[in-house]
Amino acid sequence: MSSNWPVDPDGEEGSEGMRKFDMRIIADKVDEEEDFPMDRDEFVAEYGDYPIRINYETVVPMSDIFEYVEPAEFETLLDMHKAVGAAMRAGDFWTYHPKGSDPEKKHA
Repeated sequence: MSSNWPVDPDGEEGSEGMRKFDMRIIADKVDEEEDFPMDRDEFVAEYGDYPIRINYETVVPMSDIFEYVEPAEFETLLDMHKAVGAAMRAGDFWTYHPKGSDPEKKHA
C-alpha cells in the first residue's frame, strides 16, 4: 500500500475505517442532483489519486479503475454506477463473481 495517498484509505475520509469499499467510496464523491451530467475525465482529474479500497488487502488509485470506464460522460448516477461496475469487472478488480459468471469455470 502506498504511503503517498492524499488520505488514509482506512481512515474516516477514505473507507471509513474499512467499512466502505470500491463503488460506495466512488459514489460518495458525487452529488446526484448537482454533478450530473458528469464528465469522466474532469472527475478523474479531481479524484484520480484518491485511494479506493477494493477488498481487505487491495487499495488502488481511482484512476486505475477509470482506465476501464467506457463512456466519457454520465447522464445520471445510475449510469455512472453501471459504467464503474463494468470497469471493475473488465479490470478484474473484483474477485467475487455471481453464480454463473465466474470466468474460471466452464458451465454446461
